[in-house]
Amino acid sequence: MTFKLGLTADFLNAKGEIGWGDIGLAMLDQSPAISWEFLADCGSELPPEVADDYDALLVLTPRVTAGTVARPKKRLRLVARFGVGYDNVDVGACTKAGVALTITPDGVRRPVAVGAIALILAATHNVVVKDRLTREGRWAQKLAYMGTGITGKTLGIVGLGNTGRELVVASQSLGMTYQAYDPYADEGAAASLGVPLIDLPTLMQTSDVVCIMAALTEETRHLIGARELAAMKGSAYLVNIGRGGIVDEAALIAALSEGRIRGAALDVFEEEPPDPGNPLLRMENVVLAPHAICWTDEIALGNGRSALQAVVDVAAGRRPSNVVNPEVFAQMDASARLR
Repeated sequence: MTFKLGLTADFLNAKGEIGWGDIGLAMLDQSPAISWEFLADCGSELPPEVADDYDALLVLTPRVTAGTVARPKKRLRLVARFGVGYDNVDVGACTKAGVALTITPDGVRRPVAVGAIALILAATHNVVVKDRLTREGRWAQKLAYMGTGITGKTLGIVGLGNTGRELVVASQSLGMTYQAYDPYADEGAAASLGVPLIDLPTLMQTSDVVCIMAALTEETRHLIGARELAAMKGSAYLVNIGRGGIVDEAALIAALSEGRIRGAALDVFEEEPPDPGNPLLRMENVVLAPHAICWTDEIALGNGRSALQAVVDVAAGRRPSNVVNPEVFAQMDASARLR
């Protein structure tokens, strides 16, 4: 039987074209046993029918819930997440249902790191405000919006994983010093980069720029709250390219509006898209992006190739790389031994 792959409808733009450009679908031409098609627009949550109709799903933003995968005679074997975050996937439900979940760390590593640098520079150099001054003919007001030099300043990274380490590598020429908080960090990798691992309170107190690169979990939800923000220098900036829920947004709004930190740059929000009444949208000391600062042709092709390789591997009976729930394969092995 043909191995069938379904791609979520949000890959397509209003014209019915792949909005990301080339995501590597040509790889599938080398695997004639795999057929693929785009799903109908299912809204924010994938319905259970897709588990019956497809062997694998390539998922962008729709949620994969227990209801999606818990079908007694389901066909689904793989959810390939196009990206590294998977807070839209119920991992426990997938594992219970015997469905593997893969992510694409190799595809996001450099684009996310470069996106973080873009946000750091945009915030510290007041790029958005200076753009507005120019367009609005307010040239003479530019002296009121002096930027902040970052040479010799301390960059505190929350989450020294795949992308956090790449941020250190990619930003070396900026002349910053580094420190990180990550209780699960590879200590050897941190040492090889010359990045000391410290506790979160110390990082918040001593960093000139705090950059959040962590994943959203129950452990990291609201990790940065009123207490942590109060510990920051008045001259410091907060950059979040991880997930919005890691920061208590109400506490951040208060810190910014009261001038207790100098500014912020946010690619992510607690509610996406943010409510039109969200005060962050009206603040001059905040740089905003629509959870897309790293969306480039580079990340599209890198994520696509990584996710599709997982599809090709599973279709060929091989274990894919970058599996979030490898215990699924242990279950399969146990079942095979029992037979």
